[in-house]
Amino acid sequence: MARVPYLRREDADESLKPLYDRLETERKVPTANIFLALAGAPAQLDAFLTYANSLRAADLSPKLRELAILTVGHATRSVYEVAHHQSHGLKAGLTEEQLAAVADFESSALFDATEKAVMRLAKESTLQVDVSLETWRAAAEHLTDRQMVELSLSIAWYNSGVRIMGLLDIDLEDNYPHPFPNS
Repeated sequence: MARVPYLRREDADESLKPLYDRLETERKVPTANIFLALAGAPAQLDAFLTYANSLRAADLSPKLRELAILTVGHATRSVYEVAHHQSHGLKAGLTEEQLAAVADFESSALFDATEKAVMRLAKESTLQVDVSLETWRAAAEHLTDRQMVELSLSIAWYNSGVRIMGLLDIDLEDNYPHPFPNS
């Protein structure tokens, strides 16, 4: 059970209705628990949405972005992040087989050199914070400087999301399958 209430539209003050309109326009309906929890800090939720949208509008390929996000989710064992981003990964062009192989990407033939370099960067940054020059260069061989900055921001952003979800103990919604069924 979440540590803060999920504030639904019907429970919100009338002044917050535009924020719920924005959530329903920009995000999935029904509104995800992470956003309902963050509605307790409406100004920050509004900024949160703006920043998240800027990452989605970046020059970085959506497929590479989702591989990085899913790698962060697997590295941290974040049920919520992996469950929510599997559908985004499919929309970005990943296959079901690739989704199933993210945790073991290093030994998988399902990912090309660029994808593996991005995933290595995401994993190393998530688990160690600092990344080696070798890991950085391997990804940078395939991406522009702008894309590397966008990738770095995405990795850091979704790491912060994992920590927010963990701190607030956000529940996975019933309509999402548990991505780690044996845990």
